[in-house]
Amino acid sequence: MEMTCPCCSGQPFAVCCEPILKGTQPAGTAEALMRSRYTAYVKADVAYLLQSTHPSQRKYYSAKDLLQWATSSQWLRLEILSTQKGQGTDLEGKVEFKAYYVDNKAWSQIHHEHSTFKKEGGKWYFVEGRLKQ
Repeated sequence: MEMTCPCCSGQPFAVCCEPILKGTQPAGTAEALMRSRYTAYVKADVAYLLQSTHPSQRKYYSAKDLLQWATSSQWLRLEILSTQKGQGTDLEGKVEFKAYYVDNKAWSQIHHEHSTFKKEGGKWYFVEGRLKQ
C-alpha cells in the first residue's frame, strides 16, 4: 500500500517528496522545496533540512535543535496559504504556510510562517522564515 506524502499534496510519498529528500530529483519550485522541508521534519531528516538551507544561513541552525524539534513534535498537516513567484524560471520565491503539530507537552500548535527561498545554480534553497502571529 502506497503511503500518502506527509506534505499533504495528496500524492504518494514515492513520487512527491521522497525523490527530493533522497536527492534523485530537485525541487522544481519554492513550494515543492517547502513541502519537502516539512516532510523532512516529519521524517526527522536533519541532514536534508541543513542541505536545503541556503549556505549563507546554515550557521544559524543547529542539527541538534532541528532534531529535537522534529522528534519531539507530532506533525499533523501542512497547509500552504500562498505563494509568490518561486516557479521554475524564478530566482526567488515566498511561501506562506501553516504547519500543524502537537508539541512535547501534548499542546496543539500552529507554526505560521512566511518563508523566503532563493534559486542558485538551478537549485532552490530556504533562506529565512518569519513567524506570523
